[in-house]
Amino acid sequence: MKRTLYLKFLLAYVLFAIFGFIVVATFVYSMTYERLRRDKADTMYQFATQIANTYAADLYNAETSLDTVHTQIVALSRYLDDTTIWIVNPSGRLVLDSSRLLGPGDEIVVEGFDPTTTGSSYYTTGDFFGSFDQEMLSVFAPITIQSNYKVQAYVVVHTPVASIQASANDFLNISYLMLIVLFLLSLIILIFFTELVYIPLRKITTATEQYAAGNMKYEFSVESEDEMGYLAASLSYMAGEIARQEDDQKKFVANVSHDFRSPLTSIRGYLVAMQDGTIPEEMHGKYLGIVINETDRLTKLTNELLTLNNLNTKGMLLDRADFDINQVIRNVAESFGGTCMDKNIGIELVLTDEQMLVNADMSKIQQVLYNLVDNAIKFSHKGSSVKIETTEKHSKVFVSVKDSGIGIPKEDQKLVFDRFYKSDTSRGKDKKGTGLGLSIVKEIIKAHEENINVISTVGVGTEFIFSLPKAAVMDADD
Repeated sequence: MKRTLYLKFLLAYVLFAIFGFIVVATFVYSMTYERLRRDKADTMYQFATQIANTYAADLYNAETSLDTVHTQIVALSRYLDDTTIWIVNPSGRLVLDSSRLLGPGDEIVVEGFDPTTTGSSYYTTGDFFGSFDQEMLSVFAPITIQSNYKVQAYVVVHTPVASIQASANDFLNISYLMLIVLFLLSLIILIFFTELVYIPLRKITTATEQYAAGNMKYEFSVESEDEMGYLAASLSYMAGEIARQEDDQKKFVANVSHDFRSPLTSIRGYLVAMQDGTIPEEMHGKYLGIVINETDRLTKLTNELLTLNNLNTKGMLLDRADFDINQVIRNVAESFGGTCMDKNIGIELVLTDEQMLVNADMSKIQQVLYNLVDNAIKFSHKGSSVKIETTEKHSKVFVSVKDSGIGIPKEDQKLVFDRFYKSDTSRGKDKKGTGLGLSIVKEIIKAHEENINVISTVGVGTEFIFSLPKAAVMDADD
């Protein structure tokens, strides 16, 4: 499998980093610079206005001297780092400069001075009409006297734009640092994704590829209790079930082949022996009887295979109805009358009440009883008895078929419902058995959403107990 998912995640991670740095380098810097410039201009304008309304106004009102105002603006310019304060008259002549002391004969004119250059704003950026060799942020504040409110001059405060850019770069560096920290922290997400999602997903994908290739024995584990662990456990369980079904299928084919081959070989051997004269003509009747028995066995095996196949493929369509289970038991017991007389075996019925109604498929339950009673008689000793009993408990009817026969070894009891299973102790007595009867019984009871259990002791006997739902009318009568 191409590792596209992980590569996509890594690509998204790298793109996140790249676009993060681009956004910080462009939008963050420009927004920070504009905010710092605006804040700086606001601060400078407040100082310029304060100077214009106090020291500069006193100067033009002849309330203070030029040297005194110069001393004051020098002090203020030092308070505002990297700031130069000018007083400029409307014609552009420089009256005071905080960065230098102008002599009586010094006349410096700012060529092209135009206080309206700021437009609707109160600040401008540039070289201030060629006065500086670097870009400056300049703020204007008019100086007026209260007598006529005429603008006498302007207080102009300058500061290098480079200092604002340096502050913006400091904030930009902090943003870069935060982005790097965020980028490193996001590595935790990548690590968690790798450990909790990608690695388990790779294990699951590898296991899926192995199963798709037919290797159902491939084992893997995902140590997680979340959905990923549940998926892995479900996949592993599914593979185990498929492997088990494949094994069952192989066993099924082997058992069918064996059970068909043995009687066919026997039939062919006897027929060939009769044809070539190995068996004399006066013995033909005896061996033809054996052949008929073998064909009966093949017929029974074929019918039971078809029955079992229909039960599995059709989803066991049940024709449920209320019927008297006691009467069905009596009918089944009567059908084995001749067999019981031949083997000198009795059938004892211990039935609760005269009538016991259950809700189930009568024909299929009749088949269950027939198979259980047939097995009980088959494996019982001569002179013994088979006991069929019904009991009622918690809206359930329990039916027990118990014999006093050879019993089933403990290690074989969990296998008795498997297809074609025959315990070693039963092989001598079960000459015509197919090993499918109890499998059919199990499927029928399971289709009714009920249970069947076996209790057995070797040399003592075997008891099969299954449950059926009691008819609703019985509960109403109670």
